[in-house]
Amino acid sequence: MGIIVGAGFASGQEVMQYFVAFGVDGIWGVVLSAVVMTIMALIILQLGSYFNAGEHGEVFRRVSHPIFSKILDIGVVITLFATGFVMFAGAGSNLNQQWGLPLWIGAVIMVVLVLAAGMLDVDKVTTVIGAITPFIIIFITAASIYTLVEGNFSPVEQLDSAALAVGTTLPHWAIAAINYVGFNMMVAVSMAVVIGGSMFNPRVAGRGGLLGGVILGFLIIISALTLFATVETVGHDDMPMLTIINNLSPIAGQVMAVVIYGMIFNTALGMFYALGRRLTATKPERFRPVYVVTVLVGFVLSFLGFKNLVGWVYPILGYIGLLLIAVMMVAWFRGRVRIYKESERRMRIVDLLQIGHDGALNEAERKALQKDIQDSNLNEEQIRAATSK
Repeated sequence: MGIIVGAGFASGQEVMQYFVAFGVDGIWGVVLSAVVMTIMALIILQLGSYFNAGEHGEVFRRVSHPIFSKILDIGVVITLFATGFVMFAGAGSNLNQQWGLPLWIGAVIMVVLVLAAGMLDVDKVTTVIGAITPFIIIFITAASIYTLVEGNFSPVEQLDSAALAVGTTLPHWAIAAINYVGFNMMVAVSMAVVIGGSMFNPRVAGRGGLLGGVILGFLIIISALTLFATVETVGHDDMPMLTIINNLSPIAGQVMAVVIYGMIFNTALGMFYALGRRLTATKPERFRPVYVVTVLVGFVLSFLGFKNLVGWVYPILGYIGLLLIAVMMVAWFRGRVRIYKESERRMRIVDLLQIGHDGALNEAERKALQKDIQDSNLNEEQIRAATSK
């Protein structure tokens, strides 16, 4: 969730352009996106865990044709980089709208934070990303519920007309809905695979993906309803959700600006960290210099402007993401029985290794452990490394 809920979502700009801009029809798009995204979250984390993947290329090579695998790999690399520098643009817009600071100041501060956090290992990066996420859930939920309950809104027909005047680069609400999932999967898949790969049991990883998808779907729906209800006043702002909260309470607006900045940091860190891991997959010792260079190049490109980048870069990446959705769904459906059996096997392995750690295994337990290790899709070295964490 922390990877996906970045500047575009937390600010309301993504939801505005993908859903609200289609008026009443856009609400149906929100529901469709929420359902598909929940399913995809489960699938991606579970596949990452099943293959014990350290980067997304490993999963792509295992589940798709070499040509599709290469296309997806290149597409994800481009997505990571493009989304990363869009986050820097969002950081500048956030501080500019709230406090009037020059755009470059917010971007420079974000670059420094991302460079510093990127020097941590994957477990610490995941912890940093996860720690900030609850704040945005609380803020968006509270502000949306309060606005929807207490607000005095125009008739739906009038709101529909105002929403259609916002404008979008996407042709139809249904295409926008699937494109939105495709884009977010392209954004999330690399870091999600890394997170899933760090979890030994695919069943547990899948549950985490499912829960995250459900909560994210709820946030998308409630954000879209709130932005539609207030579109007449916030429809043309860079950060419409921030405007809504500022209108409710100036103090809450100050805090929200900081929280959005934290979410921008989440996504930027996730993008550049996963990109660095992918680019140095064969030479991990070069991760830090490659990471620094990509972050600095992204900073330079961020000055193209946040709203324009969201409107044009995101939909293009979303169309590439449609291939990702198809490949991952087919791979999971075909392998779901193997994944289930492997989950059961890994649970037994953990139990037997724990018994062996606490005391001696008897002969039957030793044979059972050896058989499960031999039958696993992971080799013994991978299993030992994963279970020793």
